[in-house]
Amino acid sequence: MPLNVHHAGDPAGPPVLAIHGVTGHGLRFRPLFEALPQLHWIAVDLRGHGRSPWAPPWNLEQHVEDAVDVLDGHGVDRAAVVGHSFGGAVATHLARAAPDRVTRLALLDPAIGLAPDDMLQRAEEHRADQSWPSREAARADRTASWPGVSGELVDDELDDHLEERDGAFRWRYSRACVVAAWAEMARPAVVPPAGLPTLVVPATGADFVREGWLAACRAQLGDDLTVRPIDSGHMVYLERPEETAARLRAFLGAPEAVTNREARRTGRS
Repeated sequence: MPLNVHHAGDPAGPPVLAIHGVTGHGLRFRPLFEALPQLHWIAVDLRGHGRSPWAPPWNLEQHVEDAVDVLDGHGVDRAAVVGHSFGGAVATHLARAAPDRVTRLALLDPAIGLAPDDMLQRAEEHRADQSWPSREAARADRTASWPGVSGELVDDELDDHLEERDGAFRWRYSRACVVAAWAEMARPAVVPPAGLPTLVVPATGADFVREGWLAACRAQLGDDLTVRPIDSGHMVYLERPEETAARLRAFLGAPEAVTNREARRTGRS
């Protein structure tokens, strides 16, 4: 079952596979597409999310297999991989399972090896249905849960990810898949393979990135590890898109660029 894929940037540029977090979708990376248009962005909707198939299994091994299938299906032998949150866990497992396919690994506040009791609580919270009677009610809830994200990006989220289903407005993902994802984040932590240039961008306002895991990464990677925190909440690339893009630009070797969100909205280049 092929994943839904969003392409952005320069088709002839260096390929970057972008993997979103739980409950997300590939178009959330739009601020990075716009800041780094010289790259060939290949952003997936993970299985169980967005417009990709929702059928199980939903474990990390299946997500890795799906990611490899995306690279194969687009004729990409090797790519840099950017992963946020649960996408960081998928990206790390991808780098370990298929190290010959990953040139560089950028982990934006990755969720790896988290406390089982915390993940049980998150999973229980996501078992209940979440819906809203109107788009405006969904927007108000998203604004409250994303206090550091601009209103423009909240509106993008509604346009890209909200749908009217069964008489109410819901985000476009499988609740069963999300419950499974929290369980996967409670699996024992793993680190990227030795020799792989890796960037970790912890969000200082969240508690996903543990110092013990960073220490294990340092022991494994040595000088191949770069850690560049950002003062933000967990949605680091939406709360601080310019800072996140600057870190990725330096790490991925993308040249400086200035883009215009208004041009995208009006269709002007």
